[in-house]
Amino acid sequence: MILVFGGTTEGLKAVKELEESGSPYFYSTRGDEQAVTMSRGTRVCGAMDAGSMTEFCQTNGIRLIVDAAHPFASQLHATVAAVASALDIPAIRFERIFPGRDTVRIEWCDGYDDAIERLSGCRCVVATTGVQSIGRLSVLKSRGVRLYHRILNRESSLAIARRFGARPEELCFYGEGEDNRALFARIRPDAVLMKESGITGGFAEKAAAALDMGIRVVAVKRPPTPSYFTIVNGEHGLRRAVERLLPSFYPLRSGLTTGTCATAAALAASIRLLHGTTTPSVPVILPNGETITVDVTYGDGYASVIKDSGDDPDVTDGMEIRAAVFYREEDEIQPPLSEDISLITIAAGPGVGTITLPGFDFPPGSPAINRVPREMIRNNIITLLHPENPLNVTISVPGGEETAARTFNPRLGIVGGISIVGVSGIIKPFSEAAFVSSIRKCMEVAVASGAERIVINSGAKSERFVRAVYPDLPPQAFVEYGNYIGETIAMAAELGIKRLTLGVMMGKAVKLAAGELDTHSHRSTMDKAFIAAMLAEAGCDAAVVSSAKSITLARELWTIVPPERLSRFCRVVISHCVSHCRPLFPAGNLTILLIDEAGRCFSAE
Repeated sequence: MILVFGGTTEGLKAVKELEESGSPYFYSTRGDEQAVTMSRGTRVCGAMDAGSMTEFCQTNGIRLIVDAAHPFASQLHATVAAVASALDIPAIRFERIFPGRDTVRIEWCDGYDDAIERLSGCRCVVATTGVQSIGRLSVLKSRGVRLYHRILNRESSLAIARRFGARPEELCFYGEGEDNRALFARIRPDAVLMKESGITGGFAEKAAAALDMGIRVVAVKRPPTPSYFTIVNGEHGLRRAVERLLPSFYPLRSGLTTGTCATAAALAASIRLLHGTTTPSVPVILPNGETITVDVTYGDGYASVIKDSGDDPDVTDGMEIRAAVFYREEDEIQPPLSEDISLITIAAGPGVGTITLPGFDFPPGSPAINRVPREMIRNNIITLLHPENPLNVTISVPGGEETAARTFNPRLGIVGGISIVGVSGIIKPFSEAAFVSSIRKCMEVAVASGAERIVINSGAKSERFVRAVYPDLPPQAFVEYGNYIGETIAMAAELGIKRLTLGVMMGKAVKLAAGELDTHSHRSTMDKAFIAAMLAEAGCDAAVVSSAKSITLARELWTIVPPERLSRFCRVVISHCVSHCRPLFPAGNLTILLIDEAGRCFSAE
């Protein structure tokens, strides 16, 4: 059982991540004004002191605490750390992402007392530090400063403001269509007082608006985090920390993409080259801005990461992803199969594939390193560099060419190795998402091939049969949908495909005819009553209709249906399939082929 302290955007992110586990947890907030939807979580309202928190944890068997409260809730942070330490419970601090401190244009203060002294000589100040700071800042008014407070326009905040003595004319609100610039232009303050609230707190936007208008910005630094916490600053890091500290909470373990592994290896190799140091792990910034820690090792001229795919099926699990980094001279000939990204050249070494077909982010001849991993490598390394020190980064994967034969790469026209991929940087243990992503890439390549028709099928067996129907189509025109018929057809419509053929065998066809657009056995079952109804619709006699109720596998229908009724039955099945598929593909020409065990293809004609 996990106890989460929320009430913030980070709290909502924590809820979303924990919900995926299917395990129960508690979500605690001071009040009840934050809207939050949970199916596995239990809402707890009301502030907790050390005593009540201890009692709650002991009563409810809490084994992990997640503190996702506001960065300035320092008393709560201290209480959580103290209680967790006393009960020997691990604690995670879900922190915000904070931009670097601009020490040139922004005046940073160690606390409100420091800020008050700096602002005492001002004529007018706008404070965006929240309703709880009104009482602490009231001394500025006694020193002749005209003070405005920007707060949330809700009754609880207004009640606190009144209690601290703020007059209505001193209050301005969020969420009323007035942006920072309009507010500052209307009030024309000498200074804006902010607190280091991070990206989700809008710190950068408020500071930029004031600085662009020539307004002085004074910012209160966030309080330090107690050392007891494991600190994360995003949902992926939260999940990884929960998996480590409370392994039983998630039934399946997450992993890292090849893109994250390549980035970590490239970062470690760059640090060794530029600073002469090696560390057992490196901090990797993911595409969403959060930072996770990745373990690395070192070899002769390279750094490497062993790919851990978690519990998601992946043929690249356990593979070594290497990065070799060297200085690049200005007149140096660029390495083959490279892509110049500012000061960093990304190249494919042994085991990393080469793109040979259109339809990817990069043209044929480029390394099979997708755009997001390239951006990750650049963003993680670029701050280490100086303009006079451009780098060559070469990614290689021992054994990659052999492994690639068991992936979609041959179909996609990627030769010589695996692809370095990943959108989020993290592999969630839902193979469905990875498979659907692969379907989309295959569909994009199929479109780029210029084929006059795209043929989707459930696997190698059905593809072999439908290829005989369309012998002139290129291999890229045949795309495997697995169980995701509905999603694949919707992709075809989205991509503007004009002619689409769906090849389907009886087991999936009867499910699709009944309206099951995802035919996975875990989510759909064979509806024998509906099959019997289709047999009757095809004119089969009562004995045949009745026999459908005892079948175990749908392919038995090929022997149950009399030969003289078979074509009619196939047309009935196909017609029901069309009724469910047509709404997903309204504008194009849709053909459905029902395939028997011998490879015969039946159509609606």
